[in-house]
Amino acid sequence: MQIAERLKDIQPSATLQISAKAKLLKKQGKDIVNFAAGEPDFDTPQKIKEAAIKAIQEGFTKYTPESGTPELKEAIASKFKRDNNLEYTQEQIVVSCGAKHSLYNSLMALVNLHDEVIIISPYWLSYPAMIMLAGGKPVVLDTRQEEGFKIDFPRLQKLTSKKTKGMIINSPSNPTGCVYSKDELQQLAKICVNKGMWIISDEIYEKLIYDNCQHISIASLNKDIYEKAITVNGVSKTYSMTGWRIGYLGAPVSIAKAIAAMQGHSTSNPASISQKAAQAALAMPDSEIASFIKEFSSRRDCLIKNLQKIPQVKAYKPKGAFYVYLDISALKIPPLEFATKILEEEFVALIPMESFGSQSHVRLSFATGQDEIIKGVERIKRWIDKYTK
Repeated sequence: MQIAERLKDIQPSATLQISAKAKLLKKQGKDIVNFAAGEPDFDTPQKIKEAAIKAIQEGFTKYTPESGTPELKEAIASKFKRDNNLEYTQEQIVVSCGAKHSLYNSLMALVNLHDEVIIISPYWLSYPAMIMLAGGKPVVLDTRQEEGFKIDFPRLQKLTSKKTKGMIINSPSNPTGCVYSKDELQQLAKICVNKGMWIISDEIYEKLIYDNCQHISIASLNKDIYEKAITVNGVSKTYSMTGWRIGYLGAPVSIAKAIAAMQGHSTSNPASISQKAAQAALAMPDSEIASFIKEFSSRRDCLIKNLQKIPQVKAYKPKGAFYVYLDISALKIPPLEFATKILEEEFVALIPMESFGSQSHVRLSFATGQDEIIKGVERIKRWIDKYTK
């Protein structure tokens, strides 16, 4: 059977493959320390679950408008205004089946055949695949650890061409956890406006931020960049709702309408029950998730402290999200091989970064308890000590 040409270069997610193997080993009775998880380990808050239960009990189980219920879109508009200083009307908002779906929809709405879209390396592994599925070409802007894995603006200028349709920015970043400052975003916005480039801003980790850093939405900086920006977010990471599959975006009306129409012919509306749950989540004050943030910050410090006991590796301390980006280049072993051996021999699951744009790093999630963090790093150290003897 011959598959469509657009799928021939699309590879399975390495993240999901490692996670599936870890789950299989755990099912076989192995004591797995899971640093692979791309989701919080906290339960969804009770208020949110109760809203979903109420929706079921009241029979809110039918189709909704394709781009989301008016009530949820109003809650999203309020959230954008309150948290991000962004004014989006309901007509500019589309609710989708997760932030990943919102990102995919955005690219499908913007990208024509052979258009170029710039992504910042290291990048979330799905960005290149999404761009290619939309018919475009991913163009990689490399960054350096000594520069905090952030954009070098002269290099960005040189990378743009007549074919450049836009770029994706992710702040806080998966996998590095870097957070862009207002000054940095202003420089980026100026380039995008001057070049006529679109910017897709992936802000799914916005609330998971540490060390008194501030999250800023690039679309909020001025009217010019607002009109060239698509702001993507969701409830998965902040409210531990990964399985509920609710993401959303704010965009110029023409883009939002095009996405809504496309969604009507693909997935139709997001799940009705999940929309009610998301509405409850967005109504929660930040004080009710403050304990999540505090715990993640403590776990980050615990993971960094223990990784510093392994002289052969170098950890980058993140300012946001819940990942530590670990340089293993001194070991002279490919990340996938390292991750596979650590999982099979020490039962520690972590994610190799080849498909995130790096041949010398792995990613460790601290969405797990501190006892597990200490145990997992001890196992990694034990394996590295044996390997480097």
